[in-house]
Amino acid sequence: MQVTIRTAGRSVAVILDDTAIARDFAAFLPLKLELSDYGKVEKIADLPRSLDVAAEAAGYSPATGDVAFYAPWGNLAIFLHEFRYSDGLVRLGRIDAGLDVLAAPGALTVTIEATSVASQTIKGSQT
Repeated sequence: MQVTIRTAGRSVAVILDDTAIARDFAAFLPLKLELSDYGKVEKIADLPRSLDVAAEAAGYSPATGDVAFYAPWGNLAIFLHEFRYSDGLVRLGRIDAGLDVLAAPGALTVTIEATSVASQTIKGSQT
């Protein structure tokens, strides 16, 4: 499934993994969040509720562009840079292009929504 993150008139496409936890995340959509910087490595935001990680790996090492759920805090994480292995981190999907839309320092108000079939070519474009 593809979703779109929109902020300040720009958008970026996220391809969600075909996993139960990614489908659980997609059930929140549309979702308005305030992303904030965390350690110059990622943007994070609290989710309305925790996601079920029972069937997921204990953790993983995120790459640049990964969208993940951090179970200990219950938050969404979008990785602007790769990072070390972290227990409790579960990948939800990936941004393949246009990550610069989210890379500006400081807080960003974003809307995350399911992408319609007609607009699934959006990747970091102006909208």
